[in-house]
Parts: sequence; C-alpha cells; structure tokens
Amino acid sequence: MIKNKKFRKWWKKFWQPILGLGIFQWIIAAFMAIPIWFVYFTSKKQVSNIDVFYKYCKKPAVFVVWHGRSMMFGPIAFLGGMRAYVVASRHKDGRMMAKLQHLFGIRAIYGSTHKGGVSVLRQGLRILSQGKYGICMSPDGPGGPSLRVQDGAMYFAKMSGVPIIPICYTCSRAWIQERWDRYLVALPFSKIVCNIGNPVFVPKRATPQEFEEIRKNLEDFMVKQMRELDAQFNLPVAEQDLTSSEFKRKRREEAAAKKQLKKGK
Repeated sequence: MIKNKKFRKWWKKFWQPILGLGIFQWIIAAFMAIPIWFVYFTSKKQVSNIDVFYKYCKKPAVFVVWHGRSMMFGPIAFLGGMRAYVVASRHKDGRMMAKLQHLFGIRAIYGSTHKGGVSVLRQGLRILSQGKYGICMSPDGPGGPSLRVQDGAMYFAKMSGVPIIPICYTCSRAWIQERWDRYLVALPFSKIVCNIGNPVFVPKRATPQEFEEIRKNLEDFMVKQMRELDAQFNLPVAEQDLTSSEFKRKRREEAAAKKQLKKGK
C-alpha cells in the first residue's frame, strides 16, 4: 500500500509538467478526438429543432452546453459548419480541451467566471461584433455549481444583442463519470439524441429583476431539456449544485473514512 502511494505521487510529479506542455496537449487532444468521431459515426443520430442551429451556426450567437454534456458538441459543430470560439479555462486541463475543440474547428478564448472574466467578456464581445462568429460556453463550468446558469452567457447576450441557444444531448449507451459535472461519455453504437433550444434574448435595457428572471427561465429550461432527454433512456438524474472543490473534498473524506474503518478491523 505504501509502495503504491509512493508510485502514485511519483507518477503525478512526472506527468504534471508534461501535461502542461502544448505539444503533448495537442497529441492527447488528437487521441481524444479519434474515439469521439468513432462514437459519432457508429451511432444513430436524432436532432430536434435543427433549423435553429443552422440559422445561427454561422452568425453571432451564444451557444450554451452543460459542462457534463459537451462531448458530442464538437462533431455536431464541425459537420454543421459552425464558426465559433469556445470559452476555456486557463488551467492545463482547460487548455487541452480547448485544443480538442480546435480540432473540431472551434477556436478558444481563455478565462472563466472567476478568473479572467472581464478579459473574456471583452474578447467575446469583440468577436461577436465582427458578425461572423459565435461564442460557445458551459454556463456551469469550469468548476460548478452544476446545472446552474452563471451570468457569463447572459452578459454576452445582453451587451451584444445576440441570442442564447441552449443545446443538450444524451444517448442510449452511456458511461456517466463520477465527477462533479456527471460527465456523460457516449459509447459506440448508441442512439444519440440532441435537442436545440429556441433562441433566448436578453434586452440591453433589462433591469436586474428582468435579467435574473430570464437567467432563471433559461436555467429551468436547460435542466428540463436534459431531464427529458435522459428520461428516454432511464439515465440517473444528475444533481444540481455540485462543485468541483466540494466533490473532491467529499471523496477525500470518504477515502479517509474507509481507511479508518480498515484500521479498526
């Protein structure tokens, strides 16, 4: 047990610096893209409200996808000819995922609600003002709380006048990871079902009360959108309000409790 623990520490110290290198992130991103395409092409696809996607995929718009439902967005965006930028975390994991999205034709701007928020807003508004590209983002990312729409997408829409387009997918054969976002990995030979929501606009002169009402309505719609899709395949209900830090803390506490229980025996 001690040897295994020492090995894990050594392995982590070995890989952490390497994973931060751009060249290795591109290599990993390429290896991640291959199985995603394999899943996509071996699965049956059903997309509802696709006309909305085609109407806005080459125009300024804010496309929002829950953090845990982002896997199949890349192929849909690529084959649909989407022109967009994705909001990605500056963390090495976020940069690697940004490189993965780049392989699907989506470039990146870096920042989050907590870090670099003002910079991201400026960059995003500048991109939207060009009239050629949209913005893609996870409204509950990068660290939660899960299934809660934060203000970033709302500000983009309010200040630019472009619509918010909520997108969600589910599948018949899925692996739901034990993470704060309950990341759904579609498996090969699935039935993939995707829903494109109707455009949501935020008036430039919206009062704080109106702004919050629109945000809450969007959040309620996106949660309902996901729940109804998942119900088709009897998938477990994903929890709201989980955060990355809280989830990790609970996992550490559970591991410590199990360790104490073994010692007691």
